[in-house]
Amino acid sequence: MTEFVSDFLACAWSYPGPESLGREDVRDCSTNPPRLPVTAVNTTMRLAALRQQMEKSNLSAYIIPDTDAHMSEYIGKHDERRAWISGFTGSAGTAVVTKKKAAVWTDSRYWTQAERQMDCNWELHKEVSISSIVAWILAEVPDGENVGFDPFLFSVGSWENYDQELQDSNRHLLSITTNLVDVAWGSERPPVPSQPIYALPKEFTGSTWQEKVSAIRSYMQNHTMAPTGVLLSALDETAWLFNLRSSDIPYNPFFYSYTLLTDSSIRLFVNKSRFSLETLQYLNTNCTLPMCVQLEDYSQIRDGVKAYASGNVKILIGISYTTYGVYDVIPKEKLVTETYSPVMLIKAVKNSKEQALLKASHVRDAVAVIQYLVWLEKNVPKGTVDEFSGAEHIDQLRRNENFSSGPSFETISASGLNAALAHYSPTKELHRKLSLDEMYLVDSGGQYWDGTTDITRTVHWGTPTAFQKEAYTRVLMGNIDLSRLVFPAATSGRVVEAFARRALWEVGLNYGHGTGHGIGNFLCVHEWPVGFQYNNMAMAKGMFTSIEPGYYQDGEFGIRLEDVALVVEAKTKYPGTYLTFELVSFVPYDRNLIDVSLLSPEQLQYLNRYYQTIRENIGPELQRRQLLEEFAWLERHTEPLSASAPHTTSLASMWVASALAILSWSC
Repeated sequence: MTEFVSDFLACAWSYPGPESLGREDVRDCSTNPPRLPVTAVNTTMRLAALRQQMEKSNLSAYIIPDTDAHMSEYIGKHDERRAWISGFTGSAGTAVVTKKKAAVWTDSRYWTQAERQMDCNWELHKEVSISSIVAWILAEVPDGENVGFDPFLFSVGSWENYDQELQDSNRHLLSITTNLVDVAWGSERPPVPSQPIYALPKEFTGSTWQEKVSAIRSYMQNHTMAPTGVLLSALDETAWLFNLRSSDIPYNPFFYSYTLLTDSSIRLFVNKSRFSLETLQYLNTNCTLPMCVQLEDYSQIRDGVKAYASGNVKILIGISYTTYGVYDVIPKEKLVTETYSPVMLIKAVKNSKEQALLKASHVRDAVAVIQYLVWLEKNVPKGTVDEFSGAEHIDQLRRNENFSSGPSFETISASGLNAALAHYSPTKELHRKLSLDEMYLVDSGGQYWDGTTDITRTVHWGTPTAFQKEAYTRVLMGNIDLSRLVFPAATSGRVVEAFARRALWEVGLNYGHGTGHGIGNFLCVHEWPVGFQYNNMAMAKGMFTSIEPGYYQDGEFGIRLEDVALVVEAKTKYPGTYLTFELVSFVPYDRNLIDVSLLSPEQLQYLNRYYQTIRENIGPELQRRQLLEEFAWLERHTEPLSASAPHTTSLASMWVASALAILSWSC
C-alpha cells in the first residue's frame, strides 16, 4: 500500500519531460518530492472539487465504478469518471475517495499502468473484491458516517454486495442520483454524443422491429409470472430490437437509450432530436397504437418506470444489465427478475438470414487479415513495422472493406514479451518493434453492417524454439479439439470448455482467460450470454461463439488462436440431437509454428479439411479482386499438411514461391 501524501506536498510534485519516460518508468512516492513519470496525472484539484461536493452531501466516502448506466463493457468519454478523477485509464477498476484519502482497486493486468498514470494522491490496491474495498472503507470512515454512490452505476448485484458487507457496521450506504464526479468535472466533461441514430437497411437485418416486438410480447404472454412489461437497459438490447445504430460508444454501434416494452405500448427513452424524419416514420412515432413507438426523454427513465410501476403491472428485468437506479423504484411484488432479458436470449440465436450475414462479414474480414499478414511478411524484415503502426495498418485495411464501421475493439498487436499480456495494446508512445526473432500476436476485429468479427493469429517469421512450437501446436490442438467436438444439444459451454485445454494440461500448461464468447450482428464483439463460462446459457443451434485457447510465457511470448464458430447440428451415426461447431473465420494458422508430429490423425485430417474450406471461401474472393499476391500466399499457406512432409520454410523461399505462383496464375 502506497503512502498517502498531503495536498500541500502534492503541489510540489516533480513531473519530468517526455524525454525521461521509459517503458518501466512508474511513480515513486517514497521520495521528497515524489517522482512521477510524465504519464502521471495531477489530480489534486479534481479531488478537492469532488470532496467539496461530498461535504455538501454529508458523505465521508464516495464509490466510483468504471461503468456507465447500462453496464456496458466499453464506455463513452463522458462516462470515464474513474479515469478522470484518478488518472488511471485501465478498463477495470474501482475508485473510492474519502475526506483525506483516495484509492483504486484493479487486477494484475493494470498494476503497472496504474503506477504510471496515478499521482501520489492515490493508493493502489492489487485486488478487486468488494469485500476488500469495504474493509478499507470501514478502516477509513468513522462510525455513523455516510458512504455515497451513484445508483445508476451500480448493478443490482453490486448494490446487494456492498449493502450486505456494510450491514451492522454503523456506516450508511446512501444512493445519490446526481453523480458527484460529474459536478466536479463541470464544463470540462466531454459532451453527450449527438450523432444521428439511424435504421439499418433492411438487407442487413434478420427480422423487422415489429417482428421482434411481437416475439418479445409472445415471450411475456407465455411466461409463468405473466409480466405486463419488460425493461431493456443494455444498449445492445434496444439497438437490436429496433434495428437502430449510432456511435455513442467506442467500437460499439450503440446509442444511449432504454426501452420499456409493455403488452400495449412501446416506450423508447432517448434523445429525440437525434432522429431524422425518415427514422421517426420508420418507428411509427406519430401514433399511440401497440405497434407505435412513443419517444420519451432519456433522463426520464427513472420517473417513467416509477409511474408505470404504480399501476396493476408486473415488470420483467434482466438482472445482469439493470442498475439499482431503476430497480429501486419498482415495488418488489411487481418485479419479475431473470438473469437475462428475453431480448438477450432471443438475440443469442441467429436466424438463417443473420447467419448468412455474419458469414459474409467474415469472408471480407479474412481478406483484410490476409492482406495484413502478407504486408507483415514483406515489411517486418525491413525493420519498419512496430506494434502500433501494425495495429493502425490492420485497422485501415478493415476500414477499406465494404460496409465497414471501424474496429470492433482496440487491436491487440503484441510482439515478444508484450504478447504474454493477454490484453496488451500498444500506444504511439509505448510499443515494440516487430522482429524476425520474436513471436507476434494480433487479436483484432471489425464492425460491419452485416456482422461483427474477432480473430487472433500468432506468427513467427524466424526460427522458433522447440518449446514455442510445442506450445503453439498444443494451443492449436485445443482449438481443433473443441471445434470438432460433437456434444448433446442444450449442453452448457462450461461442460465442454476443458477440451480446449486438454492438450496443454497433458504437459502441465494452461491459460488464465476464458475460452470464448458470443458475437453479434453489428453489435457487441463480446455478446452475452453465449460462451464457455459458468454463467453462460446452454449451447443451441444458431449461436455464434469464439474459440480461443492460448498460452502465455511471462516475460517471453504469448500465443492465442481465435476463431468464430457457428453452432450447427451434427451428423451422427445414430439418431439424436447433437451439435458441433462450424468455423466461419477463414485465415490459416502459421505453418512455421506447427509441429505436425504432435497432431493426431484426426486433428490433421480436420486441419486439412479446414484449409480446403478456406481455399473454397476466400480464394475466389481474392481472385475476384485481383489480389494476386494474397491469393498466392493463401494457396501456399493452405497446402495440405502431412505427418511426414517438411512444413517449415524461410521467408526468402516463401517470397520466391509467391512470385512464381503469381506469374504462373496471371499467365
